[in-house]
Amino acid sequence: MTKEEPANQELFEHFKYQAGEGQEPLRVDRFLMNFIENATRNKIQHAAKAGGVLVNGIAVKSNYKVKSKDEVSVVLSHPPHEYLLIPENIPIEIIYEDEDLVVVNKPSSMVVHPGHGNYQGTLLNALLYHFEKLPMNQDKRPGLVHRIDKGTSGLLVVAKTDYAMAHLSKQFFDRSIDRTYLALVWGNVKNEEERIEGNVGRSLKNRLQMAVFEDGSFGKKAITHYKVLERFNYVTMVQCKLETGRTHQIRVHMKHVGHTLFNDERYGGDAILKGTTFNKYKQFVDNCFKIMPRVGLHAKSLGFEHPTTKKFMKFEVEPPEDFKNCLTKWRNYSEQGLKSL
Repeated sequence: MTKEEPANQELFEHFKYQAGEGQEPLRVDRFLMNFIENATRNKIQHAAKAGGVLVNGIAVKSNYKVKSKDEVSVVLSHPPHEYLLIPENIPIEIIYEDEDLVVVNKPSSMVVHPGHGNYQGTLLNALLYHFEKLPMNQDKRPGLVHRIDKGTSGLLVVAKTDYAMAHLSKQFFDRSIDRTYLALVWGNVKNEEERIEGNVGRSLKNRLQMAVFEDGSFGKKAITHYKVLERFNYVTMVQCKLETGRTHQIRVHMKHVGHTLFNDERYGGDAILKGTTFNKYKQFVDNCFKIMPRVGLHAKSLGFEHPTTKKFMKFEVEPPEDFKNCLTKWRNYSEQGLKSL
């Protein structure tokens, strides 16, 4: 590690990661490639040469070996594109609005906030156009109290005042928010109901995925409750209720118990995981993927205490057409078999 700090200029942090307790020594350029999507080793090496790769706040060369609990960051001379927030005239579906908050129904095709590779067309860009002076959260993202993944459709609450931001954020922290999701998963789920508990953290094998650590040595505590709503032989419709809100929690918890979400590309659900070897069945599943070209997950309901009135409010939205059409195909198939194909 070098003793010199980066050049005396204003620098902006673009990425920041902490190595886990079990991290074996690994070159920092390789370490960052495991985290940053679409990053090349050459670009990371150039950033390190320019003094833009820091470990525990000190610039390092690209051959520095990252160790357990090292904090690795990448800084550049320009702000991250995701923080160059530009209002965009994008329609949003408002379920409820008052002076304190807004509840919106996010389509599955929309990213919640700008990030690597998605700097425009996000829900946040739309919110900035439709609402003035949204309060800033701790991540410098106006109005956002929580998020759901791009491929997930459904409900989000947005704060319009600083007080609402603080009040709603505390409810999420205290786990008093009522959140239920509909999930289409691979396999005929054995139990009618189940409580899944296991720490969720960054996978040690694939850094673009999250994983469950049952022994509690890594990650953060995560609890998901599910119950079966409908069975379609090779896939099952379940309702998931969250006690905690970790990244990819439902996706990784359901995979952990052997039921990866349908068409979840990141976790292998875009392959045929259950079913027959018949060509007609393969064609049927492929048609289902085309009908719903995203993960089978929908944030159906959201309940919370209103920051000002203190009344409990709950909102529900039905899944979008792609989700319902996919369910219809599976329902017909399970009832009529190959004759319905």
